[in-house]
Amino acid sequence: MSSLLITNAHLLHPEDGELSDVSWLEAADGRIAGHGTGRPPTVSEDVPVLDVAGATVLPGLIDAHVHLLLTTFDPKEAAGWTPGYATVRALKEAERMLRRGFTTVRDVGGADYGMARAIEEGLAVGPRLVYGGKALSQTGGHGDIRPLGDDAMPCCQSRPAFARIADGADEVCAAARDEFRKGASHLKILISGGVASPHDEVSAVQYTDEEIRAAVTEAEQHNRYVTAHAYHPRSVNRALRAGVRSVEHGNLIDDETIGLLLEHDAFLVPTLVTYDQMAQFGKAAGMPEQSYKKIADVHAAAMSALERAHTAGVNLVFGTDLLGPLHSAQLQEFALRAEIQPAADILRAATTTAARLLRMEGDIGTLDVGAHADLLVVDGDPLDDIRVLTRPEQTLRHVIKAGTVI
Repeated sequence: MSSLLITNAHLLHPEDGELSDVSWLEAADGRIAGHGTGRPPTVSEDVPVLDVAGATVLPGLIDAHVHLLLTTFDPKEAAGWTPGYATVRALKEAERMLRRGFTTVRDVGGADYGMARAIEEGLAVGPRLVYGGKALSQTGGHGDIRPLGDDAMPCCQSRPAFARIADGADEVCAAARDEFRKGASHLKILISGGVASPHDEVSAVQYTDEEIRAAVTEAEQHNRYVTAHAYHPRSVNRALRAGVRSVEHGNLIDDETIGLLLEHDAFLVPTLVTYDQMAQFGKAAGMPEQSYKKIADVHAAAMSALERAHTAGVNLVFGTDLLGPLHSAQLQEFALRAEIQPAADILRAATTTAARLLRMEGDIGTLDVGAHADLLVVDGDPLDDIRVLTRPEQTLRHVIKAGTVI
């Protein structure tokens, strides 16, 4: 593992939203070994010293809602890919995410053990990959993208894919156990319609209370948790009452939803940028017409939901949910949230609060001693202008993962 000494830096601690005086930070064996003001410690000649000349050093960013495998909008094209080709494309996108400053990502549908292992072993360059395997969908649900004329029954769902179909509590239990067997850190269930799925309505309610409770029970027995794709209160509120830990999207939530999120200390992962990008570029990127027409159902409400949740003090986490060629807009989520939230709160959503959701508090998203030395060196102060993070070609000097400059 690498060691590194950073000097002449202003350290940004997201917990308290403050920037330090000129400081140093030392990493050893891939973790933060110490930091402080005044004279930096003496290190051996083989330890690199990075003088950042007054730049800001902050924890690496966390995107808690990505889909590495979804590198095209065209399901027919993806259906012709071999698993190897699909994986290579996914890992290339993972590398681009790391170079944007995301040192940890949570994949909520598609990524698997092999991808995480390839990154961990250095066979591929990418962020720490926290994966949940395949999401669970009911027949005809958000994860069932079979054409309407396809009467074939889903079988042997072993190919790389976003989701797998499981109907009834027993099938949900079996599918959950299988994903946990394959190393999933969490389980995602699809409990409402969606935009990218062409044949269901956004307002559709998917999965029964019994099926949701079965997923939650299996997750708890495996010391894992359930996150739910859902937009509207009819689905979200049921999920929260059943013990789901986090909600993805939540564009149409109501006051009761806000109360349940607070009561259960649950997390909300808004994904504003995906609707913004799909509205602007979805057609050009190859988005099916049936999906494009549904963007309006959730786009306008997204900002209002974020504002209400922020005002109420809900646990908000940074996520993007970008697909295909739209992945390049990942950092623009910061600019959209800045219309509602102060910079310090947005940073916490992408660092400390995200780490808490991932159950990696103290390991990532912080500059605390003992945390992974996953760091960014940027020109400017993100607390003064969060948009500093959206211009990496101008402001991002270094991405550091486990004490190694990428």
